[in-house]
Amino acid sequence: MRAAPREVLTTPGEANRSIVLWFPDWPVTALAREGAVDPSAPVAVFERNEVVACSAAARADGVRRGQRRRDAQARCPRLSVIPADPMRDHRVFAPLVARIEERAPGVQIVRAGLCALKARGPARYYGGELEAAIVLLESLSDLGVETARAGVADGPFTAEQAARAGTRPDSPVCVVPVGEGAGFLAGLPIGLLDDVTLGGGPEFTGLLARLGVQTLGEFAALEADRVRERFGERGIRLHALAAGRDPRAVDPRTPPPELHREVAFEPPLEIADQVAFGMRIAADEFIAKLGAVDLVCTELRVELTGDRGERSERVWLHPGSFDAAAVVDRVRWQLGEDAEGLRSGVSVVRISPEAVDAASHHAPAIFGAGPEERVHHTFSRVQAMLGHRGVLTPVIGGGRWLAERQVLVPWGDRVALKKERSRPWPGSLPDPLPTSVFADPPVVEVLASMGGSVSIDERGRLQGHPSQLIEGGRRRAIEQWAGPWPISERGWDAARARRAHRFQVVDADGVAWLLVCEDARWTAEARYD
Repeated sequence: MRAAPREVLTTPGEANRSIVLWFPDWPVTALAREGAVDPSAPVAVFERNEVVACSAAARADGVRRGQRRRDAQARCPRLSVIPADPMRDHRVFAPLVARIEERAPGVQIVRAGLCALKARGPARYYGGELEAAIVLLESLSDLGVETARAGVADGPFTAEQAARAGTRPDSPVCVVPVGEGAGFLAGLPIGLLDDVTLGGGPEFTGLLARLGVQTLGEFAALEADRVRERFGERGIRLHALAAGRDPRAVDPRTPPPELHREVAFEPPLEIADQVAFGMRIAADEFIAKLGAVDLVCTELRVELTGDRGERSERVWLHPGSFDAAAVVDRVRWQLGEDAEGLRSGVSVVRISPEAVDAASHHAPAIFGAGPEERVHHTFSRVQAMLGHRGVLTPVIGGGRWLAERQVLVPWGDRVALKKERSRPWPGSLPDPLPTSVFADPPVVEVLASMGGSVSIDERGRLQGHPSQLIEGGRRRAIEQWAGPWPISERGWDAARARRAHRFQVVDADGVAWLLVCEDARWTAEARYD
C-alpha cells in the first residue's frame, strides 16, 4: 500500500505551477510504436514539404526541423520520407495520456507529444514537484517510452521550455523555482514565440529580431507601455510570457469514458461459436456503456489475438447502429473469414467503437418504423442466419468498364467503396450511367451509310459514319451518334491489355446504346432505358 501523502504548504505564487511532459520528435516515435519504421534508421516526417520531426540518425546526418525536403535529402540521401498524420500521432498518444491520468488526473493535451497538468496536486501527493515528475516519467517507461522529458515552472509556457531544457538522459526533469521564470527564460531565443497559438508568429518575432531584440530577456526588459503602443494587446500577452508571467492556467480535459471491452480466454478457444458465446455478456456491457452516455456505435473495431501472438483486426460497418447481437455476429464472422490469419486458439477479443453517433438520431419513429426500417430489420435477421455475405447489395464501384463497376457488397458495408470511386479512372464513363448493363455483351454490327462495317484505324480515326445498328437480328436506323472515346489499359501486360473505343448511339425508336469497338468487333456494353 502507498504511504499517506505528506502535507506540503504552498504560497500564493505557486497557484499557477505547472508540470509539462514533452516527448521529443513524437511523430517519429508514434511511427516506431506502430511498427511502421525502424527508430534507429534515418527517418523524417514532413508537412507542407518541411521537416517537422526526425529521428536521431537523421539528425546526426544534419537533418533539422524546418528544413525543406530537398535540403534534408541532400544531407541524408538514405532518408525515409514520411508524410505527417496528426490522427496517427493523437491515436498513439492517447494510451500514454491515459497512463499519466492514472498517476495524476487533470491532464491537458496541448498537442500530440506535449501535455500539461497542474503541479500542486501531484506535488502534495508524491512529496514534491521533482518527485511527482519522476513518478510520471517512470510510469511512462513501463510503456516503453524512455525519451520523455518533464519541466516544472510558473505557467505552462515556462514549464515547456524547462522540459525542453532537460534533454540529458541522466537529468530528464528540470524544475524552475517559484518566481525565477524570468531569469530562466532570459537567455532563450525570441523565436520561441513563433507559436501562433500563443498569439505570436514568424512575422512578429522577425520584426523583433530586426529591431535588435534577439532573446526573451531583451523583450521582457522593454517597457510595457512601449510594447502596447507598437504591438497592442497581443504584444502585451507575449511580453508577459517572456517575463515568466504566464496568465494561462492548465485547462484539464475530461477523460473520455472507457467504451471498449476486452475478454481474455484461458485456455484459448478454437471454435468460433464458443468465442461468440463468451462475448455475449461483454457485448451487452459494451452497448450498455454507450447507452449510458447517449451514444450508439455505427462502426465497430474487432481485434482478435491468437495464442501464438497473431492478430486479426477489422472495422465493421452497420447500416444503422450495432446492438449486442450484431456485435457478437461480427466477432463470429471475423473468425470465419480470417481463419488463415489466426492459426491458433483465440486468447483475447477486444471490441471498441470506431465511430459513434448520438442515440437520438437512431430513436424509433413515434408512429412506428417506416418501410426502410422494416427492410433493415429483415435484411439484418437474414444476414445473422446466413452469415456476413448472406445478404448482398449492389454498389457502384470504381473502374472503366460498367461490368466491373457493378459490385456486390455485404449488407451494411456499402460505404466501404467511397474511396475506391474517388480514384481517378481515365476512360471511365461519366454520369448519367446506363440503367441496363449486359453481363454478357451481345455482338452487334454497325454499318456505314455507304455499306460495309464501320471501323477504327490504328490512329483512332473513324472509317465510315454509323448509319445502321443490327442487334439481335433487327436492323435499326441510327439517328444520332457520338464518339469514339478510346480506352487503353494494362499496356504492360500482353495477356490483359485492352484497347477499345466507346460510342453512344440513338436509334430511330429513341433508344440509346453504349457500344464498344474492340479489334474490329462491335458489342453492346449497355443500354439507356
